[in-house]
Amino acid sequence: MPIDNPIESPQSFMAIYLTPGRGRLNAPQEVIRARYEQCEDMACVLTERAQTLSFKESLSESEILSRCCQGLRDDDADFNEKEAQWVICRLAELLGWERTWKPQRSA
Repeated sequence: MPIDNPIESPQSFMAIYLTPGRGRLNAPQEVIRARYEQCEDMACVLTERAQTLSFKESLSESEILSRCCQGLRDDDADFNEKEAQWVICRLAELLGWERTWKPQRSA
């Protein structure tokens, strides 16, 4: 019996799973919802780390966001490229930081 889950994925996250040119989702809603919850949780977890780096290391917001993104792109992390970028944008939003960070292609 499916569990009713009131959490809705925002359009910005759903866009990650749209098939270009077709406008259709390329994954089941349950998968997208689970991935959204994981990404949202990660953004929330990273807020404390980002604030600590900002305070103790005196790093720029852009540098902190870049470092966090590098960590999400690590092979051990469970995020694809688009999800990592979404997490970082959400992190900046949660912190009230301007989005001056620009994603760099991973090698």
